[in-house]
Amino acid sequence: MVDDPDTTLYPAGLKLSGRRVVVLGGGRVAQRRIPSLLDAGAVVHVISPAVTPVVEGYARTGEIIWVPRGYRPGDLEGAWYVVVATDDKVANEAASTEAEALRVFCVRSDDALAATAWTPAVGRHGSLTVAVLGGRDPRRSVSVRDSVMTRIRDGEIAAPKDRERRAGVVLVGAGPGDPDLITVAGRRALQEADVVVTDRLAPQRLLDELSPEVEVVDATKLPRGRAASQEALNELIVERALAGKSVVRLKGGDPFVFGRGFEEALACARAGVACRVVPGVTSATSVPGLAGVPVTHRGVAHDFVVASGHLAPGHPDSLVDWAALGRMRGTLVLLMAIENLEPIAASLVAGGRSPETAVAVVQDGSLASERRLFATLGTVSEALAENAVHPPAVVVVGEVVEVARRLAATS
Repeated sequence: MVDDPDTTLYPAGLKLSGRRVVVLGGGRVAQRRIPSLLDAGAVVHVISPAVTPVVEGYARTGEIIWVPRGYRPGDLEGAWYVVVATDDKVANEAASTEAEALRVFCVRSDDALAATAWTPAVGRHGSLTVAVLGGRDPRRSVSVRDSVMTRIRDGEIAAPKDRERRAGVVLVGAGPGDPDLITVAGRRALQEADVVVTDRLAPQRLLDELSPEVEVVDATKLPRGRAASQEALNELIVERALAGKSVVRLKGGDPFVFGRGFEEALACARAGVACRVVPGVTSATSVPGLAGVPVTHRGVAHDFVVASGHLAPGHPDSLVDWAALGRMRGTLVLLMAIENLEPIAASLVAGGRSPETAVAVVQDGSLASERRLFATLGTVSEALAENAVHPPAVVVVGEVVEVARRLAATS
């Protein structure tokens, strides 16, 4: 997209993999340009007496070659592309002249009209690349790029025939509940799906964005019984994938944090079905964070443990050592624990935690219906009953809760 009455540009995509690219200057402009060049596979040579700490980090890890001096004639020999980004006007002009003589396209950060190439605002979505050139107004380029990319990621700009379908299964974590908290990769997987298998913990609004021809399977409608339902679900996703479908198993939170995702991955492996994982934002850290409760805080808690409370202490199938968790000093985050919180609190106190230890309970975290409750291990059971708290909810136990409460009281 070009909007400059003085300049007519011919847009093109450059294949720079394995090819020498010279960046003159090591400041903020160079720092912004280098990542994209590395993503393109370019062999980046930075020529600059000094560089930012980030650019120096690239050099230390061997991702770029840094020549710690100013520009000299001949530095552009063998280059396919040049980025001039120094504050030395004389050096910039000399490098630009050399690039012209060598017929190497040259970007000028100091003088766009003196350049032979401009850097567009770039956005990527899978194999799709969007590049926007807005004349000499980079803010306009970025604004248009962001608008287009948002519509692509939200599914507003897409055609069914353009969606990339690959047979196999993708385990997608949808985050804690708010559909805006799914990752870009997760949203892309949904756009490319033929079949989406979901349940009540996944953000339902994400399903509204699917194309009409996408098959949506409600996992809660499969045969009853916890083990039976999981087995039926495993069979379903494998069956659809073997039929050549792109299957997304959409889960709340992260697939591998009490999501039984690895059971599904194993089922795919046994059947020879390709399976990949798109991690999600786990509710164990995101829900407390959104509620203003950090799971760690300097000088208060340097460790945290996440435990499932779906089985009560003493249950023969429970693998949680509640006595050990009662002895720990750090933060304890409990998922699926509301129905068993009374015996859990008692076990933690019996293990050594003070009954005065602060507790936060966040119901429906990240959603409009979110509710927050503060109590202690000694009072939390009574507080749950009085406030009719129901799942899903995240429970945080530890001194960080008291720190958060004090901050909330002063704000």
